[in-house]
Amino acid sequence: MTRVAILGCGYVGLELGRQLAPDHDVVGVRRSEAGVERIERAGLDAARADITDPDDLARVPDVDCVVFAASSGGRDAEAAREIYVDGLRTAIEAFGTREQPPDRLIYTSSTGVYGDHDGAWVDEETPIEPTTEKTDVLAEAERIAREEASDHGIAGTVARFAGLYGPDRYRLDRYLDGPVTAGYLNMIHRDDAAGTIRFLLEIDTARDDTVLVADDEPVSKHTFADWLADECDVPRPEKRTKAERLEDGDLSAAARRRIETSKRCANDKLHDLDYEFTYPTYREGYRAAIDAYRNE
Repeated sequence: MTRVAILGCGYVGLELGRQLAPDHDVVGVRRSEAGVERIERAGLDAARADITDPDDLARVPDVDCVVFAASSGGRDAEAAREIYVDGLRTAIEAFGTREQPPDRLIYTSSTGVYGDHDGAWVDEETPIEPTTEKTDVLAEAERIAREEASDHGIAGTVARFAGLYGPDRYRLDRYLDGPVTAGYLNMIHRDDAAGTIRFLLEIDTARDDTVLVADDEPVSKHTFADWLADECDVPRPEKRTKAERLEDGDLSAAARRRIETSKRCANDKLHDLDYEFTYPTYREGYRAAIDAYRNE
């Protein structure tokens, strides 16, 4: 039975804990009392700790694997650095210097580190070219997860997530109401994001490696919006080109770079490892949300 600590046991972490709990010893870690209560309601052991505080992390029991799934809450680059760089480094140091350090670390990153590839395909071998301050931070965190973990004898794995969706994060209105700006969507359902981490742990693979975690079918936003509208039996939304959206004067520099960034994420490596998706594409993944919408 593997002992696993999930640091930042939130949207993906709670699902991961639910998937691991029948066969493994799992502790979820959050810094707020409300977060701890959510972990306990999910039937998991919980520890309250701030991942940027080594004294707090001392409350977390010894484990075989640390999953770093913390989120900066969508805040700015400075907040992201506090969590993904300072927090990750603190966690590696805190666990790595124990008498019984963990054997491996899995860090959950983002496909945002790729930058713009003008709609071309990217995979684990594609050089990363972050285009915003926040994705620069994520790229630095990936290096820490691989190199600094190794300095402590911990095998680091980077799980590079595409856009997360699932329960409470379907955001139907964004696409049904429009207008929808052109570009590609690279997605992964929450259950498969968690399932991939569980899979990598259980088959003990991708040590000192990076795995791109995306589903089988990147899709243009316009195509997705039309499909979603048809399935929900509502009119198709208004569409905009990137140029039309970029003409708006209300965009921050970071928002402009996100609009200009385009890529399609290939998941061949996951298939080569024989991971079986619960939701291979958005068509399966959005079915529950569409049924709920039609039954309102």
